Amino acid sequence: MKVPILSEEYQIMIAPQGGGRMKSYRKELWFNTRTRRAFINITGQVEECLKESGVKEGLVLVIAMHITASVFINDDESGLHHDLDVWLEKLAPHEPVSQYRHNNGEDNADAHLKRSIMGREAVVAITDGKLDFGPWERIFYGEFDGRRRKRVLVKVIGE
Repeated sequence: MKVPILSEEYQIMIAPQGGGRMKSYRKELWFNTRTRRAFINITGQVEECLKESGVKEGLVLVIAMHITASVFINDDESGLHHDLDVWLEKLAPHEPVSQYRHNNGEDNADAHLKRSIMGREAVVAITDGKLDFGPWERIFYGEFDGRRRKRVLVKVIGE
């Protein structure tokens, strides 16, 4: 069935792709790093969620559910991870902790700033039941105030 969408300039006809029912899947991934800062490749865990969901066409949303952690997409290359860590530390150094107004009884203002730079979530298209990445792309959990349990939400929506 085609659904007309009207505009002042032209008409677009949209045909549903699979004709199936919309599915929704939700899973929490938990992390507890040994270090204050870390980058963890979570692509395999997200792929497992996608497999469990049964979705073949749609989107996956991966969200860091803590304000001092991040989810982002980049290359899984140790030199790049080192460069990211050094760059972020230059932009928002952890010490001296007294340089931040937020650090009144806390010491993690830098982690909040690093999360703001690196972002909260990543969205990836699902095509033929697989994550539709560009070359070298992988999904990462970025931890900026570690040594405690934090979660990442994986939400898969599609047919």
